[in-house]
Amino acid sequence: MSHPDAVVAGAGPAGAVAALVLARAGHRVRLLDDGGPNRGRPAVKIGEFLPPAVRPLLADLGLLDGFLAAGHPVSTGTYAAWGSPRLHGRSHLFDPYGHGWHLDRLRFDAFLRDAAVAAGAELRQARVLERLAHGPVVVRERGRTTRLPARWVVDATGRRCVIGRRGGHRRRQDRLVAAYVVLPERGLEARTLVEAAANGWWYTTRIPAGRLVAHLTDTDLVDPALRTPRGFREALGRTVHVRRRVAGHETDPTPVPRWAPAHGLRLEPCAGPGWVAAGDAALAFDPLSSQGILTALHTGARAGRAVAGCLADEARAGAALADYAAFLDGIAAAYRHNHAHAYGQERRWPLSPFWRRRGQELRHDARW
Repeated sequence: MSHPDAVVAGAGPAGAVAALVLARAGHRVRLLDDGGPNRGRPAVKIGEFLPPAVRPLLADLGLLDGFLAAGHPVSTGTYAAWGSPRLHGRSHLFDPYGHGWHLDRLRFDAFLRDAAVAAGAELRQARVLERLAHGPVVVRERGRTTRLPARWVVDATGRRCVIGRRGGHRRRQDRLVAAYVVLPERGLEARTLVEAAANGWWYTTRIPAGRLVAHLTDTDLVDPALRTPRGFREALGRTVHVRRRVAGHETDPTPVPRWAPAHGLRLEPCAGPGWVAAGDAALAFDPLSSQGILTALHTGARAGRAVAGCLADEARAGAALADYAAFLDGIAAAYRHNHAHAYGQERRWPLSPFWRRRGQELRHDARW
């Protein structure tokens, strides 16, 4: 494939689905992966939940049967101590789409990439560095810097937003960050547990690698001790429900906490001449929403269709990009509403800087 119609930068869920849609539309697609089966892909990522509402999308993409056959662990619901010290459960029993899943992300992402390749996309191991003005994509491949020509580029490089950040402005919602560890799993409880605290919130869930325990707060509010295994363990010990969920791990060594950005992030505009952004490059969500992967899949599919429309009829490219932007506007508006509603339910710590900032969001509907 010497001159692809489209280059998809990033082979996560959004990029793989965009490449799949473009290839099925008959276009020559080059899907660029950051490199290697595991390099650049940590085994643990914040937010590995896939909600029941993904079923229609996977069915529309012809991926549902293959996904179900992969046997990802089932999620039957959640528990939360939010707005009250009591723990409340929410089950998927009455969800019209059934249960959700705790994804094995390495297998799930590989499944989507394999589907894109089967549809005709060319997968190459390369790290995107930049895109020259209305021109080729500059990549690092096999130790060499090369240029890849393409009529259109899909930026699915995640929060790096390598291409889109040159053509748009990124609005940051807040300063949320996650500190997390993975402990051995000894229990049978599969539901995710969320617990609000004075300076942020905690959650724990079962994942293929063990039990993920995470604390989320703002970067300027992080207790320096939280960066150490002992400090993380002591902070965990001050929780109520999360501490009980990990009971039995007292003798296990606590790993050095890992850190990940968790703030909401939006790119405006989300598309321009010859490029569109999808997934976290276009919209990144607070993990409390549990919608990150679902949104990546939706935006990847819609970005692929938008670019396919542009390639099929350049005269309608502007309309296709406008439709895509309107689609993202709708997602962003729904997310912001739900985000403000969720944080507004917790009012036990009105003097806490963390919760006071979330209360200000309810009173000031500034765009992000």
